[in-house]
This record gives sequence, structure tokens and C-alpha cells, in this order.
Amino acid sequence: MTRLVRLREELRQRRHHPAFRISAPVWTEQQCRQIEALLAQAQAATPTQPPDPVAQAAPDEPVAVTPAQPDEAALATAATNLWRAERKLTPPGERPSPRDRQAARYLRTCSEALADAGLVLQDHDGDAFNPGRALEVLVYQENPALTAETVLETVRPSVYLHGRLVQMGQVIVGTPSQSPDGGNDNA
Repeated sequence: MTRLVRLREELRQRRHHPAFRISAPVWTEQQCRQIEALLAQAQAATPTQPPDPVAQAAPDEPVAVTPAQPDEAALATAATNLWRAERKLTPPGERPSPRDRQAARYLRTCSEALADAGLVLQDHDGDAFNPGRALEVLVYQENPALTAETVLETVRPSVYLHGRLVQMGQVIVGTPSQSPDGGNDNA
């Protein structure tokens, strides 16, 4: 078995130019004993760590590993930057190049993978707005074409992780124009 491992290592090294080959380390007996002693000390010093289920499992046995809790702020930041990249890649009214279409496919695949993992982004462009929504309004802009308060632009999307809000969206809201007497122009 060790001959096979040694042969693989030799073949792996031969793939590269001789100037880039790494020679195998040569250890003396004393160095081997020192390394074993250091490993034994390290193992004795950390008995409080939980056992590694991957190391203890049989080779053919499936291993159930519980994932660590994700950093929600980091996930929200990554998802927001992905959303921004998707929006910048295809500006409205322009025909995307083949390279842009390919990049858009990659970004869409990433978004779908995040959605499958429970991370959902919500874009609010064009949505009706009411003050009770969980959105941070950056600016209110008067717009005579509107009859009700509407989200004109999403600056940062809302991000949900398994249905729970982890990032509140930031929006620009358009409001109908007000007449000088305080009523709507449309009334």
C-alpha cells in the first residue's frame, strides 16, 4: 500500500518541470520522536473538544454533521452585493453582450442556490408603500404621475433567512403631488 502511495506522489511530482518539483522531506529519528511527543502533548492539552464525527465514522458509513450557524450579516451583505451585480449587469433598454449574458447566468445560479439554502432577497421596485411595512425609507419624492405612495427604487433589498428578516430593505418612495391647499391634485 505504501508503495502505491509513494508511486502516486512520484507521478504527481513528475507532472511539473524539475525546477518546480518539491522533494520529499527527510526526517531523522530524533525529529520523528519530537513530532510524536508534540502531537501527544497537543492531544492531551485539548480533551474538552467534542469528537469529530467525520474522523470516527467508518469509511462506508454516512456522517451526519451539524452545520455551524451562518453569520447572518455576512450572508445578507453577500446576497445584497449579488443582487446589485445582477442589476448593474443588465441596464434597462440595453441589449446585453454574450459575455454579460453568461455572467448573468452565473449570478442567477448563485441566487437560486442561496434561495435553495433558505436565503431570499425581496426587491420592492413598483410595490405599493404604506408606513407599516418593514422598510427603511431613505427619501420621499413627489411624483405627479402617482396616485398612491409607491416604491420608486430599491436601494438595498430585504433579505430573509428561512422566513426571518435579517436585513431591512432601503427604498426611495414616490408620493403623489400635493396641491397648495393640502389636498390631492387628482381629487
